[in-house]
Amino acid sequence: MAGGGEQYEASASALGYMFQFAKALHMCTEQWMSAGMDWSVAVEAADDIEKHAGSVTDLLQLKQRAEGIRLTDTSEGLWKTLRIWAEAAKAGRIELAKTNLLLLTTAELPEGSVGFYLQHRDSQHRDEDRALELLRAARKASKATKGALPSCFAAFDRLDEGETRLQRTLISRIQVLGGTPDIADVRTAMLGLAAFAVGHEAAKAFLSRLEGWFYDRVIEQMRAPGGSPVTGTEFDQVLSDLQHQFRYDNLPIDRDITGMAPDVSEAEDKMFVRQLGLIGVGSERIGYAVRDYIRAFTQRSRWSDENLLRAGEIGEYERKLVEEWQSRFAEMAEDLGTEATEQEKKREAKLIYRWVDREARFQIRAGCDEVFVAKGSYHMLADELRVGWHPDFSARLMALLEPAGAR
Repeated sequence: MAGGGEQYEASASALGYMFQFAKALHMCTEQWMSAGMDWSVAVEAADDIEKHAGSVTDLLQLKQRAEGIRLTDTSEGLWKTLRIWAEAAKAGRIELAKTNLLLLTTAELPEGSVGFYLQHRDSQHRDEDRALELLRAARKASKATKGALPSCFAAFDRLDEGETRLQRTLISRIQVLGGTPDIADVRTAMLGLAAFAVGHEAAKAFLSRLEGWFYDRVIEQMRAPGGSPVTGTEFDQVLSDLQHQFRYDNLPIDRDITGMAPDVSEAEDKMFVRQLGLIGVGSERIGYAVRDYIRAFTQRSRWSDENLLRAGEIGEYERKLVEEWQSRFAEMAEDLGTEATEQEKKREAKLIYRWVDREARFQIRAGCDEVFVAKGSYHMLADELRVGWHPDFSARLMALLEPAGAR
């Protein structure tokens, strides 16, 4: 079992990745609202977050620290960041003249520190010469021989080796933003943006789906070397589609639910499956019915859990489904009469079920046209014996529910 220190390190690392994802999504949303389509954002590419907007590149390092932590001139977080940028600049992997280097930290910037003098370029405290003096002094005064600092110092020193003099140029591109919002604050801000997009009641559900798409998309980008970043055009398409799903006349249909392929054998004892067995529906079509039932049940449950449904909406929807079925079922019973054979009953019952399978496309809301919602809802009603296909479905299946001694 891992010790307490190892568990803390693992938790901190995981939280760091979550912070990167959340901040990157927040940046995408801000760009979408203010900067048109000509931008892209990548995670763990050239840096924690890499943003391109027009001809300008922003490379961001994120440091989430415990409350009360200060970014001093010898902080490992500062020097590890400098090492990353120094090595990239020395190797020519970044073009400093067109690149902004941003260190976003939740830590405080003590007055008179390197971070204090490298605040935003519009800050009245910015003093690049003083910051460089402090870095050189901290490097010279340090007695560190182990850990991360010696290699960080060496990378910084190499910037001024030979004919190149890159230390000052590097410092001119760095901006340190202290007291930056942590992951909780970023998510609160995202909820506010989600409320702006779809309203307060649906904000959490909307944000959950946007985060799910974004995290999957970033993982896809990270898995492939040089994976494609999220572009402004792509983000606009996804966000617009999500907004459409959360309109007043629509409900979201979730990809994890549309991808469900349940095991039919797990539903053999369900009443709606027995209903289909009564009229001789084949195993393949029963499999499709189980799929529609599971998808509809899961999607409706999610809508309910997320408070996306209006009061009484499901009840009203089911009333319409039942009444549409009633007239057809009554017509079938009338046409069959009392002397119909079992073969005739099954034939007519299959026509009722064919209507559900091929034609019944009643929408819970005008914009929500996913087929499995109506078909699966009919199977949910069949499972409760509120609708059925065989003329004698109620009597036959109710008998199966009676205790053996009562028969």
